[in-house]
Amino acid sequence: MSQTARLSGLSHVNRVDDGSPLADLLDERRHLVALAHRMLGSADDAESAVDECYRRWYALSDRERERIRVPLTWLAAGLGRICRARRVLPPPEGSAGAARPTVPDVIVVRPRDAQPTTLRQHDAVVHAVRRALVAADVDLLLPLLAPDAAAFFDGGGKIRTLVAPVHGRDRVARGLLRLLDRGPHTTLAAHSVNGRTGLVVRHGRRVVAVLSLDVSGTEAVGVWAVVNPDKLRSWNAGRHP
Repeated sequence: MSQTARLSGLSHVNRVDDGSPLADLLDERRHLVALAHRMLGSADDAESAVDECYRRWYALSDRERERIRVPLTWLAAGLGRICRARRVLPPPEGSAGAARPTVPDVIVVRPRDAQPTTLRQHDAVVHAVRRALVAADVDLLLPLLAPDAAAFFDGGGKIRTLVAPVHGRDRVARGLLRLLDRGPHTTLAAHSVNGRTGLVVRHGRRVVAVLSLDVSGTEAVGVWAVVNPDKLRSWNAGRHP
């Protein structure tokens, strides 16, 4: 089966409430960049056109996105129009990549009554969450999340992640398990993130996601999943162990 056919058949992973597996989202962007490169002949122009395509996706309302059965079909059609327009009238010199995708800013409010957590407790919760995610076991994961846990997904407008924060233990668990639905050559390891133990997702040797957890007592109350390729560039440039 061709990559296009396989990706076009992913309608079952496009629910707005649960998101999509990261591996599929990365495949989606690679497919779009390859399509734009064939049409424009330049890697930089292709990346800029795909960024513009995702900007238009995020400009849609939630209801409009929900009505799109196969996002890849919508994105590919929109990207084709963008590329054809740019071949006729290229963007002004120096504007490539200047139009950044518009996504909502995430405002994080930590609970005032959060229980103090030692480094040992924090690490224990993170490692337990990792084991639950590796096992893809929702029954292991749910008790590790606070009832009012929240998850935030930062794709920077370059990966089609969930736009709004996810609230509630059940939805956070589903969102994380869906995002980290692991394919071949994908690993999930504990690693220092911003001075505390977090989780790093690799596809092969490339870092494709970094997760930070806010822990209160014995539960995770917040999860921040960064999948924005720009923010992960330093991780890949340095080849963190």
